[in-house]
Amino acid sequence: MKKQLGTWLICGALMMSTSALVAQPLGQDHQNQNHQDQSHRSMSERGHSEGWYKKGGHMPTEYRGGSYVVNDWQSEHLRAPPRGYHYVRSDNGDFILVAITTGVIASIIAAQH
Repeated sequence: MKKQLGTWLICGALMMSTSALVAQPLGQDHQNQNHQDQSHRSMSERGHSEGWYKKGGHMPTEYRGGSYVVNDWQSEHLRAPPRGYHYVRSDNGDFILVAITTGVIASIIAAQH
């Protein structure tokens, strides 16, 4: 009985030490690869996978300015955005009404395909 208990204790200790070796923290290379994978995804893919591509979601800062902003909303047959909002065009053709300062998505107008 004592031999069995000793054997079980040794096996348990070996299993615990092995799992500590396997569960190592992520290295810088893995973190860089993960960042590169995210940068190659489209806005809509990233938004859906991260859960913010919906009404009430918070659009990341990198999509709220520059070439994403729709300044000529009239030519796109859109209503004037309310004060403090602007439209952002997604890569899939959707128009997203976004609060300029907070990035909260007020609505998404699906692309007409």
